[in-house]
Amino acid sequence: MTTITSWVETGPDTDFSIYNIPFGIFKKQDGYTGAGSAIGNYVIDLHYLHSQFFFEGLGLPDDIFRRPALNDFIALGKTTTGAVRQRLIKLFTAGNHQLSDHEEHRQGCLVPMPEVEMLMPVQVPNYTDFYSSIEHATNVGTMFRDPDNALLPNWKHLPVGYHGRASSIIPSGRPIQRPCGQTKTPEAAAPVFGPTKRLDFELEMAFITGKENGLGNRITTAAAEDYIFGFVLFNDWSARDIQVWEYVPLGPFLAKSFASSISPWIVTLEALEPFRVAGPPQDPLPLPYLQIDGHQNFDINLEVGIQPEGSTEQVVSRSNFKYMYWNICQQLAHHTVNGCNIQVGDMYASGTISGPTPGSYGSMLELAWKGTKPIAMPDGSTRSFINDGDTVTLRGYAEKEGIRVGFGEVRTKVLPAAE
Repeated sequence: MTTITSWVETGPDTDFSIYNIPFGIFKKQDGYTGAGSAIGNYVIDLHYLHSQFFFEGLGLPDDIFRRPALNDFIALGKTTTGAVRQRLIKLFTAGNHQLSDHEEHRQGCLVPMPEVEMLMPVQVPNYTDFYSSIEHATNVGTMFRDPDNALLPNWKHLPVGYHGRASSIIPSGRPIQRPCGQTKTPEAAAPVFGPTKRLDFELEMAFITGKENGLGNRITTAAAEDYIFGFVLFNDWSARDIQVWEYVPLGPFLAKSFASSISPWIVTLEALEPFRVAGPPQDPLPLPYLQIDGHQNFDINLEVGIQPEGSTEQVVSRSNFKYMYWNICQQLAHHTVNGCNIQVGDMYASGTISGPTPGSYGSMLELAWKGTKPIAMPDGSTRSFINDGDTVTLRGYAEKEGIRVGFGEVRTKVLPAAE
């Protein structure tokens, strides 16, 4: 990949290098809301650039960057969205003077990140959660079933998934309240109602679709990436004690539907191209409709930090997206093999991403091993699950040969349950 630099100052550790150019929706302090990209510590106001004819020749509708979500922009197709991204890379490359030598345009299009609030990047019509990390599935099966038969019989034959609640997906920075529901301990004769005592994060990533297939039409593994626009970090909050009581026979309900938190910048599939890697060997060989050619996993470093109220953060997990057993192409192919129609803006979460070592597990359920190995915090307290007042932050970035593409973070504070 050709080395390029930007005339906007970007340090080596920035998530938003010129190689990235993600997309999101931002709100300025005066209430102005629009679509943006990011470079260094700045948000790029795409509507301003469009109004000043910097996207001339790309066939964009006049108000495409003033809409409340990116769905309509994404629906223009990868040829158009990719051309916008490439135009931005050209405009912000060192040596291009169209913007760099024009103070009015620089000030008009570059907004310091601390001066904006990031909103939901897309309106999410549908949300699916997968269960695609073999390490996570094995850990959970070991804890709750027979360690010698940790994986259920179907697990290595298909990407297990379920349809989740789309309306409660929220952006980074918005706090959540501890959910309430029914719980029942093994020794109790009957369930009780109250706040969850086992609130957990789940370290995940999610892809967002940018094209519809139409009801009754399958998407093959070979065609799947044509339908995938990009990725966000995804914290799929979970109330473990509510879930264990309610999930038989239909699966999670209240234990999951109260909130899922995402990072606000969508990193495109094109930006992640340099970071492709082979996935884990799949044995047995999947059925033909799930077989793939090439590398569909991505080497993306992930971490989770917990910050108790009034204290400093403790990083509790460092993992990687490359560990996923079932990749995004297999997930989308399986999702549509029955003719299910997908929509622009649909969100598909990976399931908890756990690595092969205890420090790479993607949930407190695993990190503290069902509460038997509490994790020490900087203030002297310990955590088996998430306490009120805790702030949980997920971060992710890919880096190779001096090229860094990051996701920023998804940061969420936990508030006490509503009375």
